[in-house]
Amino acid sequence: MLLSYFLTVADVPRSRAFYSEVLGGEVILEENPCTVRLANSWLIMNPGGGPTPDKPGITLHPPQDPSTATCFLNIRVADIQAVYEEWSAKGAEFVTPPIDRKAEIRCYLRDPDGYLIEIGQATGMLHGVYADPPAGKGPGTG
Repeated sequence: MLLSYFLTVADVPRSRAFYSEVLGGEVILEENPCTVRLANSWLIMNPGGGPTPDKPGITLHPPQDPSTATCFLNIRVADIQAVYEEWSAKGAEFVTPPIDRKAEIRCYLRDPDGYLIEIGQATGMLHGVYADPPAGKGPGTG
């Protein structure tokens, strides 16, 4: 079994360039559908479109509201500062610089269509320090 992630994109060549040239993925197939191997995963990119016989009533489109997200890619790296500097120099636009969150250092960036991508480096997790529970979900909150 191979798990891949499908992205509905507005401009396939632009997205292919981002995932291969900025993030360092390997182009497996340029179009129909564009497939990029990124580390141990594959990203499949194609333009949006209307319903098809196998997905009736479902329309695909890139993100429309940059202030919301229902999913995101999560990339783990050994040296987040080096990745942040390298990808920034190649044109990646990060939401913030890397922030130390005790369990990990992390930051987010967006791809050309607005998909959110988390970049993280385990730090405290390696020594038993884990992420704080979500608000209202900690010990004693029932």
